[in-house]
Amino acid sequence: MKTWSAKPEEVQRKWWLVDATDKTVGRMASEIAKVLRGKNKPEFTPHIDTGDFVIVINTDKVKFTGAKWNDQKYYKHTGYFGSIKEVTAAEQLEKDSTEILKAAVVGMLPKNTLGRQQGMKLKLYAGSEHPHSAQQPETLNL
Repeated sequence: MKTWSAKPEEVQRKWWLVDATDKTVGRMASEIAKVLRGKNKPEFTPHIDTGDFVIVINTDKVKFTGAKWNDQKYYKHTGYFGSIKEVTAAEQLEKDSTEILKAAVVGMLPKNTLGRQQGMKLKLYAGSEHPHSAQQPETLNL
């Protein structure tokens, strides 16, 4: 018996819609990362991108547990010496709420070319509107 492996041209991709209203960031991010990698499909192959596209709306209404709004930090380096910037989750929510969920999901994907390719299939929007209605996304219950 031979082990079956998915081919890139055989992969069927679907579009999923997730409403992030009142969802915990970490628990939601782990489920989204599974769908982006394709681990929810029986034809999952580790070295092939078998994942689906995920659209997340209402990222400005996510929640954290505990005191993470002030304890969780996001770092950015400008490229100059000693110029690392630090922002708390509450400040990041006011600036750009999509970056909170993007950092959580991308951190759960592989750190290689395949992980970057899978991360590009994540579409994040702060409001309830998105421009992907032509793809007819199905609702993903988390």
